[in-house]
Amino acid sequence: MKSDNAKKGVDRAPNRSLFYALGLTEEEISRPLIGVVSSYNEIVPGHMHLDKISQAVMAGVRAAGGTPIQFPAIAVCDGIAMGHIGMKYSLVTRDLIADSTEAMAIAHQFDGLVMVPNCDKNVPGLLMAAARINVPTIFCAGGPMLAGRLPDGRRTCLSHMFEAVGAYHAGTLDEEGVKTYVEQACPSCGSCSGMYTANSMNCLTEAIGMALKGNGTIPAPYSARIRLAKATGMQIMKLVEKDIKPRDIMTEAAFHNAETVDMALGCSTNTMLHLPAIAHEAGIDIDFDMANEISSKTPNLCHLAPAGDTFMEDLEAAGGVYAVMKELTKGGLLDTSVMTVSGNTMGENIANAENLNKEIIRPFDDPFMASGGIAVLKGNLAPDGCVVKQSAVAPSMMQHEGPARVFDSEEDAIKVIYEGGINAGDVVVIRYEGPKGGPGMREMLNPTSAIAGMGLDESVALITDGRFSGATRGASIGHVSPEAASGGNIGLVEEGDIIAIDITNKTIELKVSDEELAARRAAWVCPEPKVKTGYLARYAKLVSSADKGAILE
Repeated sequence: MKSDNAKKGVDRAPNRSLFYALGLTEEEISRPLIGVVSSYNEIVPGHMHLDKISQAVMAGVRAAGGTPIQFPAIAVCDGIAMGHIGMKYSLVTRDLIADSTEAMAIAHQFDGLVMVPNCDKNVPGLLMAAARINVPTIFCAGGPMLAGRLPDGRRTCLSHMFEAVGAYHAGTLDEEGVKTYVEQACPSCGSCSGMYTANSMNCLTEAIGMALKGNGTIPAPYSARIRLAKATGMQIMKLVEKDIKPRDIMTEAAFHNAETVDMALGCSTNTMLHLPAIAHEAGIDIDFDMANEISSKTPNLCHLAPAGDTFMEDLEAAGGVYAVMKELTKGGLLDTSVMTVSGNTMGENIANAENLNKEIIRPFDDPFMASGGIAVLKGNLAPDGCVVKQSAVAPSMMQHEGPARVFDSEEDAIKVIYEGGINAGDVVVIRYEGPKGGPGMREMLNPTSAIAGMGLDESVALITDGRFSGATRGASIGHVSPEAASGGNIGLVEEGDIIAIDITNKTIELKVSDEELAARRAAWVCPEPKVKTGYLARYAKLVSSADKGAILE
């Protein structure tokens, strides 16, 4: 056993004495040591119940003959961090989580790991760690929140909550109406109830083969989630016995499967940051352009919030991720021979899956859209690419041309939006919010929700070198690369410049001559860094561009 390096023989007697200090018996020390990486905390609604999930995992480990030992991983609540300096600390935690988990796992020589995450950067951070450490590992997330319900019976969620603020500023919703959303939008523990980033990543953890069936969709309050946790704890012991490691599972074919499922589900654009970063840790390069190639072949089968009015609990009732994957096999779009943490191939896993609701999961030959949920656009405004969740864009905005309204920070933009200073047809440009320029690449849910809440989502586009929450809808185009702080052309846009967006044909153009852009570039001066000390300053020096997954180099 790997843990023998820390516990076996006379030379390791001092180490064993410290296991005794933990209260472990000789029998417990002799068994495989399983690290249970618990993301439990009391500030993130998606994590407030993970103590119980972790305990259930540990019960499963013990039942199968292992010794579970828990240690923590941090997590930020993007919703609570939204709209202020705290959002700069969201994406950057992905690498802190990966690094700290690597340190703990290798320092203590665990034989296997069970990752218990739930929210946006926590899931990819632990997947990165799993690929890097490469000891037998399995995931069991905390599960999605239930949808809320308004007094009139309509269901609601966090994206509606943010849009309610925009409606208030537009004068179409009063303060009492906002209060109703506050009280009803988030009714339980769990990751927010739509196909936002957390749920996207938990579903893709199933699709890539690193979690058991239901990981992405069983609601957090359901007892089935506890049973899944126990099953996961038992399954890690089989993975240790068979020495099945993350890099045996997270192969190039598995990442291809994950991107295909991503397109079918209509996942968050943040997956375009996380999948390349996870693949990088597994020694695999994912080409940014591969997204369009996969999207062109993959129908969009699901329209969960914010793209539609259905929620994660509906996807679970319809058959979950496996039912979506079964539909995709009808077009031969998946490699079903890949290994998974179940110990079986993906094909064996989904053999008996059934689509139980063809309104929630559209049949392969009757999709919501013929192409996938995400598109990568390129042009002189984004030579290295930018990303849009096309499944959440109104048909009228698939092609759009309008004057640029230029802002050098999210705060400047939101102030003008709330004051009614944005008009139908405008293209809002928010720059110096990228991985380096932010630093930290803040999510722009406040401005996009304000635009939607004010009824402008079908007439105004938003472009940024920052990123968007999975809760964002509309013609919201992020990850513009190169970013402004790295000298990208988005930093050269001037008020009133015409920008042409064609999502259908995957282009984005700043209608300014090459000569004029060259003159502007000669006069451009990179602004002073917004943050000069601490972790963010170090992060800004090391982080790559968004099209590379914002990995640390």
